[in-house]
Amino acid sequence: MHDYNPPLRHMRFVLQELLDYEAIHVLPAWSEASPDLVDAVLEEAGRFAGGVLAPLNRVGDRQGCRLADGAVTTPEGFPDAYRQYVENGWNGLSCPPEFDGQGLPGCVATVTQEMWQAANMAFALCPMLTAGAIEAIHRHGTSEQQALYLPRLVSGEWTGTMNLTEPQAGSDLAAVRARAVPEGDHYRLFGQKIYITWGEHDCAENIIHLVLARTPDAPPGVKGISLFIVPKFVPTAGGDPGERNDVQCVSTEHKLGIHGSPTCTMAYGEKDGAVAYLVGEEGQGLVYMFTMMNEARHKVGVEGLSISDRALQQARAYARDRVQGRPAGSSSSEAQAIIHHPDVRRMLLTMQAGVEAMRCLCYYAAWCMDLGREAADGDQRATLGARADLLIPIVKGWCTELSVELTSLGVQVHGGMGYVEETGAAQHFRDARITPIYEGTTAIQGNDLIGRKTHRDGGEAIKALIHEFRGDAEALRDIPGLPHLCEALSTALNGLETAADWVVAHHGEQPAASAAAAVPYLMQAGYVIAGGLMARAARRAHTALESGTGEKAFYEARIVTARFYMEQLLPRAGGLLPAVLAGDAVAQTDASVLD
Repeated sequence: MHDYNPPLRHMRFVLQELLDYEAIHVLPAWSEASPDLVDAVLEEAGRFAGGVLAPLNRVGDRQGCRLADGAVTTPEGFPDAYRQYVENGWNGLSCPPEFDGQGLPGCVATVTQEMWQAANMAFALCPMLTAGAIEAIHRHGTSEQQALYLPRLVSGEWTGTMNLTEPQAGSDLAAVRARAVPEGDHYRLFGQKIYITWGEHDCAENIIHLVLARTPDAPPGVKGISLFIVPKFVPTAGGDPGERNDVQCVSTEHKLGIHGSPTCTMAYGEKDGAVAYLVGEEGQGLVYMFTMMNEARHKVGVEGLSISDRALQQARAYARDRVQGRPAGSSSSEAQAIIHHPDVRRMLLTMQAGVEAMRCLCYYAAWCMDLGREAADGDQRATLGARADLLIPIVKGWCTELSVELTSLGVQVHGGMGYVEETGAAQHFRDARITPIYEGTTAIQGNDLIGRKTHRDGGEAIKALIHEFRGDAEALRDIPGLPHLCEALSTALNGLETAADWVVAHHGEQPAASAAAAVPYLMQAGYVIAGGLMARAARRAHTALESGTGEKAFYEARIVTARFYMEQLLPRAGGLLPAVLAGDAVAQTDASVLD
């Protein structure tokens, strides 16, 4: 099984050359986060990811987690790796300094998240959920709750979870039945939650659950949902883990992949009721939970990028080593490594172009999130905040759907050996399959993109982005080998604008039609926006080549990969446009045709 080598040069290219990192560095919040400091952080993160987390990836897949008497034992090596992760300060990388975090920009943390998820996705899910809990308590908790929970969550001494789903509810949160009864300065919470990632484990001394539940007089539907902090061990006045709360893991799921990550069914209030503390106001739980959800959705999109890159690295190494057959067009009579076969190269280039496009999109969204919060200019904050909101469902939906395709190609490159577990290629495919489901399925992301992110503002945010990318399309005319792609990208941008106009015109009066078109629209947007970013990356690489800064092979490869993306992957957007415009036909089709 191939080791994981973090592609640091590729990561730095996107973070510091494609993106305007200086716009981040000049802000007071990140004035100390110089490019040199960031490089040092990423070097260390790469060593930890490749040297500590990656070797445990296969261990976690084979051993899985074990539940006995309500306690979950994680795979061998996981607790020690988590201890090292915490001691090295990785958990608090982008967390607020006032709670002992390091306060680095989110776009820098996104790069490290790619490393953690690629090295060991099952392990990395634990700190990913903790980050969401930190954000929710920081944004909506009381000062007392922040003082008690945040330093310990930021350090990683305690971990966090997100508890939404119930057996009867699934993604329909209006159907949540868990209830919380007031009792003095706290509540007693009763109910069951399912699919709780890292809901119980042996890596930290306490687990802080953020749980959606209803108070006794709450109205029906989502307006009656509140958010509660439910610790596994109720903290003492001094902040130490105290008495065991009335919450326990009653089962763990047997899953297709991510076996090293415990997916738990959590029972609250089997005895006297779990001690719970209200976050913010009653009835605002879903609003508060979306603070966690947006962060998590971006991070799940990064998972799609990460697992695809891990699969690419393994497939590429196998293709270089595996000697079989004579490639078409070869003048040699001897067998050669399969990387020389045209179709194997096509598959590997598809994986590479997809990975680089996802990296551009994920990092760009994180950059927009940072500036949307901290930019000095109010108009810039508003514009980039709206752009980040627009991009998050695309990052989550497009990157994860594409990751299933790319990890499947990784299996295909291996041929029959890819279907055999001993090579490890199948694990990446299995692990990737959960990502389009996590934190809202692709349809949920598509509906969010159509309703909240396109129709609500009349298409303003997406059209502003389209307008920017038209300049990048024109710039292709000046890059040798790419002028013919100016028209291709321009056509794709026009098609996305047509789709956005259709959404604005139809969503209000024909919600079923727009719901049927939601996933094609999201995927179209993903291919086109990533295409714009790949064009921008090609322009940056061309500029570097003209300036004679060195690394000729690296920059030339970025241009070749961008060309492959726009010739082989971008055309998919054109095929998706008719599917968007035909949404009403799907909505009008009777379900009986599926009998």
